[in-house]
Amino acid sequence: MGAGASIQIVMVGLDMTGKTTILYRLKFNQYLNAESTVGFNCEKIEGSEGSTKGVTFTIWDLGGRDNMRPLWKPYLRSAQGILFVVDSSDTERMDEAKCELNKFVKSQNSQGLPCLVIANKQDLPEAMDVAEIEKMLGISDLSRSGPVRLAPACAVTGEGLHEAMDIMFDMVKKWKKGKSGRIAR
Repeated sequence: MGAGASIQIVMVGLDMTGKTTILYRLKFNQYLNAESTVGFNCEKIEGSEGSTKGVTFTIWDLGGRDNMRPLWKPYLRSAQGILFVVDSSDTERMDEAKCELNKFVKSQNSQGLPCLVIANKQDLPEAMDVAEIEKMLGISDLSRSGPVRLAPACAVTGEGLHEAMDIMFDMVKKWKKGKSGRIAR
């Protein structure tokens, strides 16, 4: 799986974490101030650097308000990966994010899909570091349900997003190899 590959990704997380800003930063390579998503956004994004160069990602950005969260699961049917976005500076809602992440990753519909948690808003002075977020979300416990990793990023500047997509692409490749009966490395 390389250039020319097409990958379906579901992007979820609590509201106001920066999912839509990430989506349009990846799409247009510039900051666009986004409103809170009601429903969903869907964009095809072509990787432009690293291991994702020439790879097309179809990313479904699903609204994160609590009344929208029950609607996340059906989107997993055609997904090959999950991006779960957290606000690195929102310590008050980290337990709620952990709860939703656990429900989503351990859902029957997720089929052990690779999940990359994006610790967004790393540019803010009150942002927690990656190790702290990893501990608060229980990433090591979650990885027993399937491949789960965490990557720092800033949607406003774009810092860390290309690296995050490289990680997601690598996770999806390994997952697909495992599904086809070959040994995943």
